[in-house]
Amino acid sequence: MALTTGIVGLPNVGKSTLFNAITQAGAESANYPFCTIDPNVGIVEVPDPRLQKLTDLVQPKQTVPTAFEFTDIAGIVEGASKGEGLGNQFLSHIREVDAISHVVRCFDDGNITHVSGSVDPIRDIEVINLELILADLETVNKRLAKVSKMAKSGDKEAKAEEAVLEKLRETFEGEKPARSLELSKEEYEIVQGFHLLTMKPVLYAANVSEEDLQSDEDNENVQRVKAFAAEEGAEVITICASIEAEIAELEGEERQEFLDDLGIEEAGLDQLIRAAYGLLGLATYFTAGEQEVRAWTIRKGMRAPEAAGVIHTDFQRGFIRAEVVAYDDLMDAGSMNAAKEAGKVRLEGKDYLVKDGDVIHFRFNV
Repeated sequence: MALTTGIVGLPNVGKSTLFNAITQAGAESANYPFCTIDPNVGIVEVPDPRLQKLTDLVQPKQTVPTAFEFTDIAGIVEGASKGEGLGNQFLSHIREVDAISHVVRCFDDGNITHVSGSVDPIRDIEVINLELILADLETVNKRLAKVSKMAKSGDKEAKAEEAVLEKLRETFEGEKPARSLELSKEEYEIVQGFHLLTMKPVLYAANVSEEDLQSDEDNENVQRVKAFAAEEGAEVITICASIEAEIAELEGEERQEFLDDLGIEEAGLDQLIRAAYGLLGLATYFTAGEQEVRAWTIRKGMRAPEAAGVIHTDFQRGFIRAEVVAYDDLMDAGSMNAAKEAGKVRLEGKDYLVKDGDVIHFRFNV
């Protein structure tokens, strides 16, 4: 399930530094055969403390976390929607990702020039948003030219589509993204067919100095980003990209000591990975046995056979039933046998909706 989030940002906001930290902390690609690593794609393990606790409980021969992709999007300048700078490359890369992690600069540093001459994260966000809106407006106008002719002939589907396109055009002309629109289920299905850039979910990474990392409440720029994001219903993760690059080089106790010295509980990169994972509506289930404890990524709302298919298509094709125990119930019981004796292990059929944290053994026959 190679869903990916694209990292965007203006020049000198810390985007490249953050992506370099991601690739440095990257998972071994050999463990994830579903991915082909391009130069601008970094794969990282999804941090999940439940995996280590399951490992301690089961004592398998190996433990395999699930992984997640980040794509480094080409830089952008004002006028990208008209092909300025690397605009065409930027737009094509945005179309290929499923969500957007928008890095915004919230620190002052006289040695690092800002492309606009001053630090203003809201202005920076709006520059990129406007370019995406203008690109979407062009898409909508082109589609409207075709659909309006069909609508005039009395085509009901064309009339419904035309109404949605008009609503989108009005939104874009007001410099608002498509995701800000309240849409009915029917309208949403129509909009999905347009593959609009501004329908993609977004989270913001507020890049601060090391001094502001422990208390972003004192950073006025971060507070402005949070206020802006709140209006969109978006999440904000506070990071220090330069620190993340240092953390990515460390492992184990050395890494933890470094975090302790900084006075932070968790690396910002770990928070960003989890936030991006959630942004895409992803969940994790586990398989646990003597040979291997492993985390698997699914879309929320997947039924048991589809989730089994993430392991192998044969599991889905020959699905019989799923033996399921919730992670918390298993940990409380202390072992799979104890969980069974307590009645916490269930047999579920084809209609079962897999939940985040389920520990599952699939029964199948092909």
